[in-house]
Amino acid sequence: MRAVIAIAPLALLAACSGENVPGAPVLAVVEQSDGGSVAQAAAVETLDAIELMGLIEHGEVVLVDVRTPAEFGEGRLPGSLNAPVETFDPASIPMEAERETILYCRSAGRSARAAQMLAEHSGGTVRHLEGGIIAWGEAGGEVITSPES
Repeated sequence: MRAVIAIAPLALLAACSGENVPGAPVLAVVEQSDGGSVAQAAAVETLDAIELMGLIEHGEVVLVDVRTPAEFGEGRLPGSLNAPVETFDPASIPMEAERETILYCRSAGRSARAAQMLAEHSGGTVRHLEGGIIAWGEAGGEVITSPES
């Protein structure tokens, strides 16, 4: 409980300013199975393309592309779902205990915004691809350009 108390002032400052303060944790109330709730710090982190490749290889991720449907159709990471940031609904994003949900976009700007929304909704840490699909391609990652498969 000390961690929540220690970060609460930072979260209150962020809330009072009307915008997210970089580096300030955001508190989210998470419902527990016993009917109670607990405050947790939501966080957004990045991972690089090489780390993501390893996670994909081991089947440990759900990939969510937050670009527009047109961009998604032009090229995407294998097995990714499309949830455009313009209509992003955190409640509709699959969050599984056995696989981590990773977001990505073209260069990491939109995925950072969507990751913040998802982190606040889930009350946990959400990661997104540093440098987006551009960095993925530069690292030699496969980009699917055929119709959805």
